[in-house]
Amino acid sequence: MERRPLGGEGHRRAEADRRRDAPGRALKPSSDPLSRKGFEVELLAPRGASRSDLAAELAGRFAGRVVRRFHVDTEGSATPGVRTFWHLTPAFDVLDAAGDLRCSLVDDTTIVADLDAAAPARPGWYRIVSDEPRLLRLVQRYADPAEGIGSVLAPTAGLFGTAVREVGGVHRLDDGAGATIAMAAPLPGERERPCEVVTPPFADDHARRLEELLGPARDLGFTVPAEAAVHVNLDAGPFRDVAAFRHVVRTFARRREELRDLFGTNPRCRRLAPLPAELLDVVERDWPDWAALREAAAGTPVTKFSDVNLTRVLGVRPGPDVLEVRVLPGSIDGAGIARQADQLSEVLRGARPA
Repeated sequence: MERRPLGGEGHRRAEADRRRDAPGRALKPSSDPLSRKGFEVELLAPRGASRSDLAAELAGRFAGRVVRRFHVDTEGSATPGVRTFWHLTPAFDVLDAAGDLRCSLVDDTTIVADLDAAAPARPGWYRIVSDEPRLLRLVQRYADPAEGIGSVLAPTAGLFGTAVREVGGVHRLDDGAGATIAMAAPLPGERERPCEVVTPPFADDHARRLEELLGPARDLGFTVPAEAAVHVNLDAGPFRDVAAFRHVVRTFARRREELRDLFGTNPRCRRLAPLPAELLDVVERDWPDWAALREAAAGTPVTKFSDVNLTRVLGVRPGPDVLEVRVLPGSIDGAGIARQADQLSEVLRGARPA
């Protein structure tokens, strides 16, 4: 596995930008905007293995390499007065021989039922935790994911002029007033096993491209976890239209149970919810243009964790410029996932602007 070059933060950011942008440049434009899809497929490594093993296997098959990085996510907090912790966990980008991104393998905190929480932490696997997302982004900017738990916070400590303290195996960074900036702690039991396969957008050949990733996973003994889902990401642009956006909201709000039956939504899947009633009320009004509708819809309690994630269509959440459908069930079959993605396109077909 290749470690991230230590050529300075600017070099690392430039390399990350190049990798992220490369797949988009390689794709040919499609006449059908609903044909361009990215996928998030939640898997589970067998005991004794990890998502890094799949990354190495895929890189070998693509004659490419693996670049380690940090993945940002949230988790619930048991600390009084703190609702959510933000964390960085080990993630792996798989690049092919041309240096283009084939997929990223990341943790998913919703995957818990199949894990042994009492298992000892795997050596070398850790997470960085903070209760303040802005501070965590600062840590991420300066931390090298190739570093070990004892040294990863040192560059950020230099910014604050303080030292990292180890207490019971946890490496804690405080500012000069004693307020905690971040902590690096061993990853809890078997958290190296969850493996969300995140693809760049594919313009076509979805089944083949997915099988290039999922076939090797099956060969290594990866399985579908109890809470698994498949998410499909479509370009947000076609849905920034009054009629198109209204159709999406009506479809997922009024046909919720029908769609869950159609796709076989996993009842154990977490972080799914109906669209807020306020959003449905908003789209039923008359709007002169998209800008007016967007402003009103953005003021409703829309959230990422709905059957369809519209936050990035509305521009209220940073990240890829996509509409994300979250109701497909877990699977490790590329052809089956592609068939359901085609069904989804038919459901959304009426959402395209005239």
